[in-house]
Amino acid sequence: MRNLLNFIMRYSSWLVFAIYVLLSCIMIFRNNPYQQHVYLSSAGAVASTVYDVSDNVTSYFHLRGINEELQHRNAALEAEAIALRKEVQMLKELQYADTMTLVEPLQPYRFIIAHVINNSIYRPYNYITIEKGSLDGVKPEMGVVDQSGVVGIVNVVSDHYARVISLLNPKLPISCKLKGTEVFGSLVWDGRSPQEALLEELPKYTEYELGDTVITSGYSAVFPAGIPVGTVIDAHKGNDDNFFTLRVKLLTDFSRLSTVRVIANDMSEELRVVENSDPDTKPTY
Repeated sequence: MRNLLNFIMRYSSWLVFAIYVLLSCIMIFRNNPYQQHVYLSSAGAVASTVYDVSDNVTSYFHLRGINEELQHRNAALEAEAIALRKEVQMLKELQYADTMTLVEPLQPYRFIIAHVINNSIYRPYNYITIEKGSLDGVKPEMGVVDQSGVVGIVNVVSDHYARVISLLNPKLPISCKLKGTEVFGSLVWDGRSPQEALLEELPKYTEYELGDTVITSGYSAVFPAGIPVGTVIDAHKGNDDNFFTLRVKLLTDFSRLSTVRVIANDMSEELRVVENSDPDTKPTY
């Protein structure tokens, strides 16, 4: 209390001055319409400025909550978009399965429709990744084809994905023959072009013409006989005078590979066990 009295005594003149100024302003604005109008206009402008600043400050502190809400909405929309993409992909696969034309050798087999998610064609050893795995029934050493012909063979499988050894891989010889004959050889990619491969080890007495169709021989549990592979475009002698090699233009366009079919053969496991009973026997595809 003593400090308050000392403060009033020290600044009494300024306090009296401020009181007189306040009383004068009240009398002026109350008794003079023009000054009253100026006062009300100025007070309104000041009040609106204060309200605007207050609203901006309040909005700033609410930004965190708004941002979190937007993040939740974006996450929900993204999940919905992913679900819609999966549904569209499933419908495309069903349409593909309903409209595809099967060559006669594939009629008795079941197929697992898969979408290609990774594919290489210009590397020395090419592989393909598909988005179907063991949970979908895919197993190692299953053949893979598309609407045109042979694509490759499954070699690595996880729950949801599988890796396919592409036909454009020199490690994948496939037993093939000329359509209309029983003479067979090994189809091997020589790394020159993703559109061509070599049909090697054909006996020199084999009769052929340019444009002849090359098909699978059926001498394995992977591919049934008669699946188209390509057409003959050239020939040359091999290292042995008793055999020669045909250059084959592949029917499958690996640069545009999108949807493939994995061949499911219920009898393949039994056949593979019998064929692999001799450890010195090299598997034939």
